[in-house]
Amino acid sequence: MSNSSSMGKCSLCGGTFSRGSMARHLKGCTRPQAPPPSQAAKNRQPGTSFNVLVAGRYAKDYWMYVAVPVDAPLSKLDHFLRRVWLECCGHLSAFTIGRERYASGPMADLGERSMSVRLNRVLDVGLKFSYEYDYGSTTELTLKVVALRDQGTPQGGVQLLARNEAPQLPCQRCGARLATQICTECECRGEGWLCEPCAAGHECGTEMCLPVVNSPRAGVCGYTG
Repeated sequence: MSNSSSMGKCSLCGGTFSRGSMARHLKGCTRPQAPPPSQAAKNRQPGTSFNVLVAGRYAKDYWMYVAVPVDAPLSKLDHFLRRVWLECCGHLSAFTIGRERYASGPMADLGERSMSVRLNRVLDVGLKFSYEYDYGSTTELTLKVVALRDQGTPQGGVQLLARNEAPQLPCQRCGARLATQICTECECRGEGWLCEPCAAGHECGTEMCLPVVNSPRAGVCGYTG
């Protein structure tokens, strides 16, 4: 499956689109049948957010679009990525933007900076940057600011706009059923995606298996979704 044709669901309207067409769809999509705004809401100017495409660097079928307030700290995006896709054991993480590295635990002697910097100080529409979680068993992501949104985000937080549908991968042992478990011993060789019956009889043992989840960190470290 190519990364541009993998399908995903819009969180605003529920429609299904390819990753390649989702950005165009989101430009005009709003949540359907929204209740009438209150007078206070009418008097409040809507916030502006960055529409950011996030994808696995190598596991490219995993992707999502998120809206992040332009004045939010970079750490807010880090926390969102951890919560939705990555967090397992409290590992360190870092964004690389241009020549600068912004880390969750910055080390001054390495020239790293804090994630407290606000997005509008380091990002702009069209900019590509990268992210890594866990410096040992690293999950790498690529990010791109695809547009500005004037709708704002709930309570100034990060809003999930769209996300890929979970890939349906066959068991690599029998090929007859969908994989639901990943052997962490075999995964490093690109193998070990197993259905329940095959996982039960797998030679590495069931204690080496992790569940298949909709994340580029599937099968890595202790991540269970």
